[in-house]
Amino acid sequence: MIAFEVKDMTCGHCAGTITKAVAAADPKAVVQIDLPTHRVQIQPGTADASALARVIEEAGYTPVALAG
Repeated sequence: MIAFEVKDMTCGHCAGTITKAVAAADPKAVVQIDLPTHRVQIQPGTADASALARVIEEAGYTPVALAG
């Protein structure tokens, strides 16, 4: 599981945008979003953490990798 804190993800629309962006880059990825904690957890299919971070950045957000 790869986890990011995305402080600028503030609403359901943001969560949907991130989920769609990840799915476009890695169709087999499973995305879990927790809006109150600004946490995005991804069980990747084929993409690695740096590729997923890049996709989230390209969607307009600022992911910070979390240890774990």
